[in-house]
Amino acid sequence: MNQITVRYFASIREAMGTGHESLQTAAATVDALRAELMGKSDAAAQVLAEGRAVRMALNQDMCTGDAALKSGDEVAFFPPVTGG
Repeated sequence: MNQITVRYFASIREAMGTGHESLQTAAATVDALRAELMGKSDAAAQVLAEGRAVRMALNQDMCTGDAALKSGDEVAFFPPVTGG
């Protein structure tokens, strides 16, 4: 099990009901963590669903879902940012 910090931003934060949490996870990758988090609630399942545009960062560096997790990591989930 890994002890990690998860941060949520914008609409994802609203759906998750918090801006951050510390948790123990058996997830080996960011995608596996995302799937685990989808089980928290219907709102989480919708906002983190496969096919939804969700940006991810591991230790403040943009990453893909196959990025490996280890204890002490920080993972962030946020919607894509659009400019105007």
